[in-house]
Amino acid sequence: MTDSYLMNTYKRTPVRFESGRGAVLVDSDGREYIDFLAGLAVASVGHAHPRVAAAIETQAAQLVHVSNLFATGPQEELAARLGELTGGMQSFFCNSGAEAIEAALKLARKHARVGGRDATRIVCATDGFHGRTFGALSATGQPSKQAPFAPLVGGFTHVPYGDAAALAQAMGDDVAAVLLEPIQGEAGVIIPPPDYLAAARTLCDGVGAVLILDEVQTGLGRTGAWFAWQHEGVAPDIMCLAKALAGGLPMGACLARPEVASSFAVGDHASTFGGGPVQSAAALAALDVIESEGLVYRALVAGRRLMSALADLWPGAEVRGRGLLIAVEFSTDVANEIVERALGAGLILNATGPETLRLAPPLVISNDELERGLAILEEVSDAILTTT
Repeated sequence: MTDSYLMNTYKRTPVRFESGRGAVLVDSDGREYIDFLAGLAVASVGHAHPRVAAAIETQAAQLVHVSNLFATGPQEELAARLGELTGGMQSFFCNSGAEAIEAALKLARKHARVGGRDATRIVCATDGFHGRTFGALSATGQPSKQAPFAPLVGGFTHVPYGDAAALAQAMGDDVAAVLLEPIQGEAGVIIPPPDYLAAARTLCDGVGAVLILDEVQTGLGRTGAWFAWQHEGVAPDIMCLAKALAGGLPMGACLARPEVASSFAVGDHASTFGGGPVQSAAALAALDVIESEGLVYRALVAGRRLMSALADLWPGAEVRGRGLLIAVEFSTDVANEIVERALGAGLILNATGPETLRLAPPLVISNDELERGLAILEEVSDAILTTT
């Protein structure tokens, strides 16, 4: 089997994975790898978690799909569970983070109109990443990703991330929403100043706009809290989830406060596969695992250990992050070489730029697996130093 029948949209590494368990993956030659990436922050409960696998198997043998014209128990139970975690938010289920963002953008504009406001503009941040569909790409503050597909959707304003004054200057009565990541993941795990989200909240309230937080990468325990906004105590009006939600199955969710969610009328938005019984059952199992195994706190503790060790390993680099979402910023273009050499030595991580490593291990990673991964990084670092 080759890639000859696949579109050339990914730069694939020469490894084919066939199985995994927890924070370990196994390739087609039977070689094991410590996973410090979790499928881009998806496999938070690890690979092939028995409870998630059992939930998928049981539900698939009962009912796979009926569409959203009918109710199913797993979807209703999942919506209730997410509502409990978010203080009563209501859910729209879809299949990805980009779809969750699309739903949020539509809901924000509809909510403004329902409230009698002629407001359509969405204020976003430079370097932010929200997906690759046209609306989500228009919100994404990365011109290199946008340029090949211009013209994009109009009505988006981008301002420097973390700059409350710039955000204030961009606000106006025509603003329907401010869309932000509480931590910018794809930009290299950029954490804003402590008062930034609070300022965004105040600015939105001042003009009647809604605050949308993109928790696709940061949500569900990744940062050492169920949601990254909880570190700042600033609740959004709309929140987007995906990645870790269904334990590895494709699933997204757009959640909103009831008074905002009620702006959607029947027929305003839809998803054929969104919130299907199997995905919902998997998500319920994943949430159970996160809660019962204490993975939110585990992310906090393991993240502190990992960041401390990385700072010791590379004292000249900037190590930043929260929980188990971590970046290492170097002063030279060594990130891609580290990723390549680490893979060859049995460790998976990735680079968000030529100078920036990103680490997002499964939340179930053991202390022994952390230490083994760090030992590989030390070997890789020594090897690079001896060849430069």
